[in-house]
Amino acid sequence: MKRMFRVITTVAIATVMLASTVQAGELVFGHGANPGNPRYDAAEMFGQLMTACSPETVVKVAPSATMGDDSEMLTSAQAGIIQMSANSQGPMAQIVPEIGMLGLPFLFKDLPNVWNVLDGEIGGMLDKKANEAGLKIITFWDNGFRQTTHTKKFVDSLDAIKGMMIRTPPDEVTTDIFKSLGATPAPLAWSELPTALQAGTFEGQENPLTNIYSAKIHTITPYITMTDHKYESTPVVASLMWWQSLSAKEQACVVSSAKQAGWYQRGRSYVDSMSLKKVMENEGAQFKSIDKKVFQKATESVYAKYGEKYGSFIDTLRKSAAAN
Repeated sequence: MKRMFRVITTVAIATVMLASTVQAGELVFGHGANPGNPRYDAAEMFGQLMTACSPETVVKVAPSATMGDDSEMLTSAQAGIIQMSANSQGPMAQIVPEIGMLGLPFLFKDLPNVWNVLDGEIGGMLDKKANEAGLKIITFWDNGFRQTTHTKKFVDSLDAIKGMMIRTPPDEVTTDIFKSLGATPAPLAWSELPTALQAGTFEGQENPLTNIYSAKIHTITPYITMTDHKYESTPVVASLMWWQSLSAKEQACVVSSAKQAGWYQRGRSYVDSMSLKKVMENEGAQFKSIDKKVFQKATESVYAKYGEKYGSFIDTLRKSAAAN
């Protein structure tokens, strides 16, 4: 109830603010990333590309969750309060559950494998589902493969991870993965995570290295276990009512700008996934790998659970992942 009140309050405040500032031809592009994160830089690039393609459009990029957290920005986009958001897979899965299936454990081989899948049939299927909820998926940026960090130890075995109080995004698949591994997961907004870790509310968290580094989470949880347990996308979404109000030329500008900025963002994510380890080691972080076969076997129950709900979609998704 408190959560719902918070969402409604945030949307109401945003409505009042934007009613006095947003004019015809303006595009508010909200996201939750801080400076240094590839998502932040890609959002700035999107603004520049969009203005170059459509000079009559004034793009206002709102970073660092200034328009609310990811869930609140999706609510605002559905209501037409903001026009676009580079969002997160977990909150989107609360609206389009099939998007959460992209995070099934150990589904993809590598990042190019993921991009081929999302830019094909699967991406189109997810967009149609989003349309039913008042959103338009423009493209998918990257949020990488996720690693597990802890304040005091590595979690490179099932015994080590058992009982771990771990923060996750508001994503049911992620919480199910960690439950199957024996941990005790709980969701929390990304913007609140550093404080919660420092307070001892959580022993650790899971995120791609780019997010861990840009938010300096490795300085709080320096033990980083390279679990690669799941992938998460960054769906770039638009208000469907706003999208449908655009001309064909304006729509083409939105798509081309988002995809061009997305290839920059994907490239940064790919390079960072390989280069940040050394950078973080120099800043005091430590790394360890896992026996993936052990973790894969432990998480088989996650596939069984969601296979009952989304069997045909999961079959298509797995075939696409295997073929690309």
